Amino acid sequence: MSVRIKRWWQTSIIGRNPSLAVGCATVGVFVLIAIFGRLLEPYSATAQVGGVFAPPSAHHLLGLDDSGYDELSRLIEGARVSLLVGGTASAVAMMIGGSIGITAGYLGGRVDAVLMRITDYFIVVPALPLMIVVAAVWGPSLLHVILIVGVLLWSWPARVVRAHVLSLRERGFIHRAQAMGASRRRIIIHHVLPHTRAMLIANVVLTVAVAIFFEAALAFLGLESASTISWGTMIASAYQRAAISTGAWWAIVPPGACIALVVIGCNLIGTAIEDSANPRIRMMHISRRRASVLAPGADP
Repeated sequence: MSVRIKRWWQTSIIGRNPSLAVGCATVGVFVLIAIFGRLLEPYSATAQVGGVFAPPSAHHLLGLDDSGYDELSRLIEGARVSLLVGGTASAVAMMIGGSIGITAGYLGGRVDAVLMRITDYFIVVPALPLMIVVAAVWGPSLLHVILIVGVLLWSWPARVVRAHVLSLRERGFIHRAQAMGASRRRIIIHHVLPHTRAMLIANVVLTVAVAIFFEAALAFLGLESASTISWGTMIASAYQRAAISTGAWWAIVPPGACIALVVIGCNLIGTAIEDSANPRIRMMHISRRRASVLAPGADP
């Protein structure tokens, strides 16, 4: 049995790609924490259990925050909210961007021109300032943050999916389906979409990292409900209560480290899936690595 497991691991995509394995392990740990967080919390995330900014101890491994709440419990509770925002916002962005990219790439012509001009307008507009304006108008709410981040992050996935569909449109199996009289809807659903699935998944994972970062930025700027427990609101609350000047590093470093780890893990997973789905991207990455290690004038 162990030989079969070892052979399966060596032939699987995760076993052949160490970065994908590291990314899946990193993100998987946080997903499990988010799912079973209520069972792992040593104290209630909304219960005052000590003094303000009490340092880490045997009873409170990560210390207490500015309200005397257990930092570890709030960190576990914040994982659920931050991952929920990142996953939901990236799903919204990919539904919009994927639909526009597939439609523009396959139909082409005027439809492609109009959709890509709209996409260009969203690309050139700075995302974070626009998010700040919209969030300030709509008011602080977790649902508003999800909608704002999701609606404003679809432009780049649309461009990537469109480029992939443009290459698929010229493949032989698409021409054969068209010659046999298949409708555009059938070709998109049964031929284009299955070959675009890996690219969509890769962009969803990459967008999760961006969405979590933007959620933390909006929470830090006070544009998220103060009653929401997320990694971003934890950093914002600690900063507003002068955690840095008082030396309470445990109120800021743990949530910041969690955001950084999830972002790195999502980027590792998304890049690995994108490389496996598009051999040209993988060869481009290999060429760049080889060029970086060769000295000028060296014999390759």
